[in-house]
Amino acid sequence: MATRRKHLILTPPVREGKPVKVRLDSRTVVLVKNPKALAFWKERYPKAEVIKD
Repeated sequence: MATRRKHLILTPPVREGKPVKVRLDSRTVVLVKNPKALAFWKERYPKAEVIKD
């Protein structure tokens, strides 16, 4: 006889702020969710700029 599966209750994670758009080069735009990620992209793309909405 098979065992029953438990039903998982999944909730979305709580976001603290709005994501920020960052233009890496002329045709690449990424959404950054925290300052640590922004520092990561700035390290790889020194000419990256934050786009205001």
